[in-house]
Amino acid sequence: MTSSPVFPTVPRTADVVIIGGGVMGTSIAFHLAEAGVRNIVVVERGELGRGSSGKPIGGVRAHFSDPLNIELGSRSLRAFRDFPERPGADIRLDTVGYLFLLTTGQQAADFEAGVRLQNSLGVPGRMISPEEARRLCPYVSTDGLVAAAHSPADGHARPGLVVQGYARAAARAGTVLATHTTVTGFDTAGDRITAVRTDRGHIDCATVVCAAGAWSAQIGDLAGVPLPVRPVRRQLAFTTPLAPPAPRIPFTIDFSSSAYFHNSDDGLLFGLADPAQPDGFDTTWTPEWLELFREVVRHRAPALAGMPTTGGWAGLYEVTPDHNALIGRSTEVANFLYATGFSGHGFLQAPAVGEIVRDLCLDRTPCVDVGPLGADRFRAGAGTRPESHIV
Repeated sequence: MTSSPVFPTVPRTADVVIIGGGVMGTSIAFHLAEAGVRNIVVVERGELGRGSSGKPIGGVRAHFSDPLNIELGSRSLRAFRDFPERPGADIRLDTVGYLFLLTTGQQAADFEAGVRLQNSLGVPGRMISPEEARRLCPYVSTDGLVAAAHSPADGHARPGLVVQGYARAAARAGTVLATHTTVTGFDTAGDRITAVRTDRGHIDCATVVCAAGAWSAQIGDLAGVPLPVRPVRRQLAFTTPLAPPAPRIPFTIDFSSSAYFHNSDDGLLFGLADPAQPDGFDTTWTPEWLELFREVVRHRAPALAGMPTTGGWAGLYEVTPDHNALIGRSTEVANFLYATGFSGHGFLQAPAVGEIVRDLCLDRTPCVDVGPLGADRFRAGAGTRPESHIV
C-alpha cells in the first residue's frame, strides 16, 4: 500500500482529504477511487485500523428498529458477502445470525414491531420462543426469558481484514495513505476549507471528509463544525481454547444487560457495555469489568460464568446523544463532510456509508437518504433518531 512514511511530507494537493484511516475512512477512499477520483489522501494519526476499527471481531446486522439503520445494515451485509470479489479480500464473514434474548413484555413488543418493519424491507428477522432460542444457543437458560428475536442473515467478520481490503484496493488506484500523520488545523477562505494542516505539511484540497471516529469532535472544532461525538471505552475478553469445542452459535445478546458472546477461533468472545463507564480516550484493558459480565451470565448462560479467560481488548465507541450516526455535509463549511458517531454500528454500516459519502462528494443522489442523520438535528427544536436495538 502507498503509505506516507515513505515520504518526508504529505502530498501538496488532493481532490479529497479523508481524516481517519479506520473502516469508515478506507471504505470512503475505496468507493471514491472506484468512481474515478484519483487524487485522494487518507490522513491517519497512527496505523490504519488501530482505533475503533481495531477490535478483533465485528458484528454485522440489519436487525434494527429504525428504517434508516435497517437500510444501511442490509446494504452493507450484501457488500460484505460480495467482499471476496469487490474489493477482493477474505474478511472471515460468518453468517451465524444474531439472537437477542428478551426478558420483559415491553422488550418483546418493541422487537416484534422491529421485526415487522425489517420484514417489510426484505430483512428476514423473526420472533422465536425461549425454547427455540436455547436450541440455537445451548448455553442459554430459558429461566426468565419472555421471547427472543433471531435474524439468520446477520453474523460477524474481521474489521482488520475489511480495513486492509479497502485500503489495498484504494492504494492500487493511487490513494495515498498518510499514516502517522496528525491534523493540526485548516486553512479557510469564506465558507470553505482550502487546505488541511498536518504535522507533516499542508495539503491544498477541494473537499475534506471527517471519518475520525471517537476523535471527530476535535476535528470538527478545528473546522468550526459542531460534531457531538464523545468517546466511551468498551471491553472484550476471550476464553481459553475450549475442549470440546464450542458449538457454532449466533451472536447472542442479553438485551437487558447488553452482555453478549459468540464464537471466536477456538473459544468464545465475551462483551458487555458498562453503564458506569465514564467518557474518555483510555483504552487500557481492565480485567475487573469481567465480573460484571459473569454476574449477568450466571443467570442467563450459567456455563459461561466459570469459563477461564486469556486476556482481552479495550477500544472506543464514538457515541452521539441519540446513539445514531452523523452523516452529511456541513451547513457551516461547504466542503466539509462527515461520517462519524456510529455508536457501535460503524463497522457494520461502513460499506453503505462509503457509497453514500462518495455520492455526496460527487454531488450525486445517494442510494439512501441520510438527510435525517445530519449533525444539525441536535440543534434546538430538531428531532433525534429513534433506535431501540442498541448494544
